[in-house]
Amino acid sequence: MSLTESSLFECPYCMVSNDLEIDIQNDVGQQQIVDCQICCAPIELIIQDTGWGLEIIAKRDDE
Repeated sequence: MSLTESSLFECPYCMVSNDLEIDIQNDVGQQQIVDCQICCAPIELIIQDTGWGLEIIAKRDDE
C-alpha cells in the first residue's frame, strides 16, 4: 500500500502541469514551496482535504 498520492497542479507562472507526490498523513493542511518542473519559478502550495478529495492551491510568491 502506497502512503503517497500522485496529483497534478498547474504552475501559476507558465501554466504547465506539474506532478506532485502528496504524503496524505503529513502534507495535508500544510503549506510548502516547490519549484516548477519546467520554468523553475518558486510556487507556494497549500494542500487541503475538501472531504471529496485533495485540493492543491498553487500561488505565485508575489500574490
